[in-house]
Amino acid sequence: MNPPVSITTERLRAFFHPHSIALVGATDRSRWSINTYQNLKAFGYTGSIYCVNPNYEVVHGEPAVKRLGDIREAVDLAFIMVPTRQVYPVLEEAAAAGISNVVILTSGFSEMGSQGQVLEQRILDFARQQHMIVLGPNGNGFVNVAAQILPYGLPVQPPLVKGPVGVVLQSGALASSVITLAQARHIGLSLLVSMGNETMISAMDIMNYLVEDEETRVIAVFLETIRHPAIFKRIAQKALERGKPVVALKVGRSEISARAAKAHTGALVGNDAIHDAIFRQLGVIRVASLEDLLITAGLLGYSRPISGRRMGLVTPSGGACDILADRAGEEGIQLPDFAPTTVQRLRQVLPEFSTIHNPLDVTGYIVVDRTLQQQALKVVIEDPHLDFIVYLSEPPRVEPPPSQLESYLEQYKALGELTRRSRIPIIVMSNTSIDLPPFSRFIADTADIHFAGGMEHGMTALGKALWWYETRQQASIQPQEQQDVLSPLPLPAVPSGNWSEFAARQFLQAQGIPVVPGTLANDAEEAVRVAQSYGFPVALKIQAPDIQHKTDLGGVLLNLANETQVREGFAAIMNSAARYSKAIEGILVSPMRPAGIELLVGILHDPLWGQVLATGLGGIWAEIFKDTSVRVLPVSKSEIRRMLFELRGAPLLQGTRGQPPVNIEKLVDIIFRITQIAQRLEGKLEALEINPLLLYGENIEAVDVLLTWQAK
Repeated sequence: MNPPVSITTERLRAFFHPHSIALVGATDRSRWSINTYQNLKAFGYTGSIYCVNPNYEVVHGEPAVKRLGDIREAVDLAFIMVPTRQVYPVLEEAAAAGISNVVILTSGFSEMGSQGQVLEQRILDFARQQHMIVLGPNGNGFVNVAAQILPYGLPVQPPLVKGPVGVVLQSGALASSVITLAQARHIGLSLLVSMGNETMISAMDIMNYLVEDEETRVIAVFLETIRHPAIFKRIAQKALERGKPVVALKVGRSEISARAAKAHTGALVGNDAIHDAIFRQLGVIRVASLEDLLITAGLLGYSRPISGRRMGLVTPSGGACDILADRAGEEGIQLPDFAPTTVQRLRQVLPEFSTIHNPLDVTGYIVVDRTLQQQALKVVIEDPHLDFIVYLSEPPRVEPPPSQLESYLEQYKALGELTRRSRIPIIVMSNTSIDLPPFSRFIADTADIHFAGGMEHGMTALGKALWWYETRQQASIQPQEQQDVLSPLPLPAVPSGNWSEFAARQFLQAQGIPVVPGTLANDAEEAVRVAQSYGFPVALKIQAPDIQHKTDLGGVLLNLANETQVREGFAAIMNSAARYSKAIEGILVSPMRPAGIELLVGILHDPLWGQVLATGLGGIWAEIFKDTSVRVLPVSKSEIRRMLFELRGAPLLQGTRGQPPVNIEKLVDIIFRITQIAQRLEGKLEALEINPLLLYGENIEAVDVLLTWQAK
């Protein structure tokens, strides 16, 4: 992977605002060329457009030039559409002509394999030498909606509304789908960039630009991969600090590879869970569809900040009340009772047959009195129990007769005025997320109303938005816990492969982690003596670095109650284990412990994000319930506490059915120490797992430990 090229926002601002554009390889025989030219013309580009083709004198009705050097004016952007093998010579022409900004639409580079990678590397090396910046190759270009500049290779039909959402896509064809969806839902865009192969300009560069861009309030990203995780983290943190939400559709839900398959943690934590974790830690909103990407970004871009989860709901439909109430429950949104004064005032507004509660159905009487729902809204706005209101309104799809037009406009203008002047935010939501026809868009523009995208996607967007507002609030009021500067942990020798459980237990115990006592026995009589010293009952476990799943091989016996059972058990385990290992170190003898809560605490190495912590129900339940919370290291103690209470099994920690509550602070402190040990071993440690960490009131002890080291 090439190291990232540092591209300033000033360079990108000039890149996205060219005063003259050369279309290299322009021809009436190519839809790419026709589309790009027509996009520039249809959206009113006022700069100069030069068609470059050595074989034609006229292209797209314009006089053509044979090469870039024939253009007498300075060219701000070269848009290259020539065959793959001609791209490099055209770059040389561009450099000779003093052109420093280039879009390469042409494909046939690294996406095609090793030969294409060589060609692409040559382009990158040359561009760096010439101080050029390149978007692509294998990308469709960009759509600067704020400035109405569209050097973009796929067709775009006007109008394209200027608005608060900046879009970055690691996809070509999907860029057009996003544009179409934005038009259909009347969501305004500031800038959309189709990245292509990211040879030089990366998705991270565009995200960073959009964080700085005054036209952009929300950043929507479609990601296939994150090539530079450290840069992604820095940009996401900056966006959160500046109050600019990042909404991400990250694809690729593959399971983690076999590198950590020896640990339960590896089976429980997939790549997708790790991406979920890092997005959560960085305040990045993750969505699962293009619809949710645009609708969530639109809601955040157009609405005022929301300070709490208490929602008032004003609708003209009882069925909609039911749907939205169900979705509110799923999103963790509260529907508090109206204050008595609100109920009293609503009785003066609504028909006698209406039922007054939150959610509020103003009834079908709105057919008789079209002002009824807004009258109710004016009352509900003043309710002291509410943080925001969802107002369900389907914009008119068909233009009414001229005699009724003004009343329609006045009705929606009044609604727009209410949303602007209300003491609490009002989210205007349509019933469904179907396309808004031209008259609906006219209403939205005239009244300055954003219709959030349907009850299903709209409530998803609302839940995501509330999470982001809470995350940003926490980040702004809670000082970052100071992370200690950790020195590498010295080891007697460079480790590799797996350590036996006995070696791993000794290592953790030396680092201050409480471990159930255990002694290694090499024969049956020694095992008996150790068992007598601990007191019966005891457990026996085979110890060999190449035997990880001891129970599966008959290598574990529990609750041995006397000397005879220990002798016989020792012999049985050794006979069984000898078939699987020639590196047996002995048998671990440990006292049995009373039943308690079994927790898994695992740390694994992810090749992208580094060390990852997972906690969850452990023992035999780990892979059955898969009740796991995940974070990327480093983490603070407060973050570990949040992890524990995210678990479905969290009530067990607080004591149930006569079990004593766990000492949470002690547990958090132990897990935090485990993460510090792992960080001090970074670069050497592949996986560290305690399963189970046995919890019983004040007592917390590691029972079984796995340590796997990275290959030398």
